Amino acid sequence: MSPNPSGSPAVIVDPFSSGGLYAPAFRTAGVPTVAVVSYPEIPPAYAGSFRPEDYDTVLGWNGDEAALVERLRALRPRCVLPGAEIGVELADRLAARVVPEVANVPGLAAARRHKYAMAQAVSAAGLPVIRQLCSDDPDEVAAWLGKEGLTGRDLVVKPPKSASTDGVTRIPGGHGWRREFEAQLGQLNQWAIRNDQMLVQEYATGTEYVVDVFSHAGNHTVTDVCRYRKIDNGGRMAVYESMDWVPEDRPEVLELVRYTRGVLDAVGFRWGAAHVEVMMTADGPRLIEVNARPHGGGHPRFCRAATGDSQVDRAVTYFTSRDPVPSGYALRRRVRVVFLISRASGVVRNAEVLDAMTEVKSHHVSAVPVRNGDRIAPTKDLLGTLSLGFVVLAHEDPAQLDADHAEIRRIESLLTVDPGAAAA
Repeated sequence: MSPNPSGSPAVIVDPFSSGGLYAPAFRTAGVPTVAVVSYPEIPPAYAGSFRPEDYDTVLGWNGDEAALVERLRALRPRCVLPGAEIGVELADRLAARVVPEVANVPGLAAARRHKYAMAQAVSAAGLPVIRQLCSDDPDEVAAWLGKEGLTGRDLVVKPPKSASTDGVTRIPGGHGWRREFEAQLGQLNQWAIRNDQMLVQEYATGTEYVVDVFSHAGNHTVTDVCRYRKIDNGGRMAVYESMDWVPEDRPEVLELVRYTRGVLDAVGFRWGAAHVEVMMTADGPRLIEVNARPHGGGHPRFCRAATGDSQVDRAVTYFTSRDPVPSGYALRRRVRVVFLISRASGVVRNAEVLDAMTEVKSHHVSAVPVRNGDRIAPTKDLLGTLSLGFVVLAHEDPAQLDADHAEIRRIESLLTVDPGAAAA
């Protein structure tokens, strides 16, 4: 069989968030697309990003994987790719059975989804990682903390299979880690996955980056490197404040890319889009997590503004024509995403003040869905941030981004939230 037979579709599993960008891009290239939806009801956070009309065929998955494999084999697809985090595991299994020639290493599938398994795989490959333990037993954790000399130190507690910073909690001085551990253990996370274990790790300090890639046959091409700024907000440590595209010639980029490529090899990632979050510590890069799917939140669209390219574009180019794709990237202009942050609970009274954000000089695009009468809560994770909104700035002058960033925060501070009112 030809690697790309005429009319061969691209299959996207759970094509939500940035995964929804695949279908229009493949369609422009003349390639049909098939959506596989693994949830009987799409999680609310993703519902707005799924457009069934973009797909030639939409297939549901009811747990009968053999029947789904047979249906997909009949379509002779050119690739099977995950769109969102909840589709990573199913996409891995389907690719291995339907298009094994463009599938990731099956035996390392857990290391591409489970945060502890990925750290173990990376450590086994000889790369340094953050000290951590995954367990359902708080007594085992307490013994491990003592053995590692982490008693009384800052810690992080989080679910091993969450996404969008759901449940990621900093424990200053280690005080109350057991309470947070037990509160989340056994609960359903926002993707309806039960936290059968919890991950406890030392708190790493430094600057956090994300390295976005498109890989083919284990060749990890870098589409961009971004620097995160996160803040504490009411006890939650992983609240996104902003994200900047980093020039490719910055000294830290070479080290980050070298480490990231080693991580991807260690977890058996060989085909498709991924983004790897890395903390650059005083001792060098340390893995935060691997996400074996496109960078979410519409990131590929913003990457096009920064570099003229993206993970989605490279995937479409490669799987359509097998033409070479660049190994690196070059910034055309500086881009920053500023995430709006709620610091109070209550009902929004004057959402119209946020309209002024579109008037800053470097405004590129924004998504501010909050309206008068909406009830909001303090931002605690990425999905909470996205519910309030974000602004993308783009300009050749970094100083202009700084000035407009400050103006956005000033405008944000004018938002009135009534703590005692009922939602409309």
